[in-house]
Amino acid sequence: MIAGGGFAPALAAVMVALWGGAARAGCDDLSAPCQISTGAYHISLPQAARQQPLPVVLFLHGYGGSGAGTMKNTGMIKALKARGYAVIAPDATRRRNGNRSWVFFPGWQGRDEAAFLRQVMADAANRFGVSRHDTVLAGFSAGAFMVNYLACQHPDDFAAYAPISGGFWRPQPESCAAPVRLFHSHGWSDRTVPLEGRYLGDKQFQQGDIYAGLELWRQTNGCESHAPGKAWQDDKALSRRWDCGVDADIEFMLLPGGHRVPKGWADLMLDWFEEK
Repeated sequence: MIAGGGFAPALAAVMVALWGGAARAGCDDLSAPCQISTGAYHISLPQAARQQPLPVVLFLHGYGGSGAGTMKNTGMIKALKARGYAVIAPDATRRRNGNRSWVFFPGWQGRDEAAFLRQVMADAANRFGVSRHDTVLAGFSAGAFMVNYLACQHPDDFAAYAPISGGFWRPQPESCAAPVRLFHSHGWSDRTVPLEGRYLGDKQFQQGDIYAGLELWRQTNGCESHAPGKAWQDDKALSRRWDCGVDADIEFMLLPGGHRVPKGWADLMLDWFEEK
């Protein structure tokens, strides 16, 4: 107990120190990004925390995008924050034709993306007090390819993985390191990343078949059957689920439309994540 009416000033000083640290970070919302030795990221924190430390959705942008661009998807960001999640949006550094993308395909030269994202999470935990355990790695398009490869190679880095419109490239991995929790959503009429895959760069590269990638995940998760345990339709969205063990479940959601982050994706994904 602080005597002489000093409690309120002391508390105010503590709050100033705490929030001052966040302000000095200078990278919340759309201000300048947080800089670490291997790159940069943006972060946006919920106004009302449902739990401490804050759970996190780390979202990887698509080809030619940026962390700041991700933060401008206000519908998605607000929905995630309304559920009490911090949103982290890092920047890719690989450049192709002047566009930013991720180093996900084996053999490509560039930053160690797994190490970079570990450093992002450690830095955000130190600066803003976010959780290192209640974490979802999500991504769109090229970011979704990165999500799949990181989930395959480093399954313990995040609690769950949520790619949108992206799987593996050919030749896809023959196996993955360990089971994961996976929420994959895709547009039925996506022409940029078709469900069946396509060639890129005068057949220099080939996007893989999304269903072949799901087969790899079923094998990785030790699913007893290729048939889903549950299949249902919610309005125009078609979903299938495989519950194959502890921390080894897959949900695949097929939506009308093309290459985009589906409307309502944030709540659908978090409903799935929070079930377990």
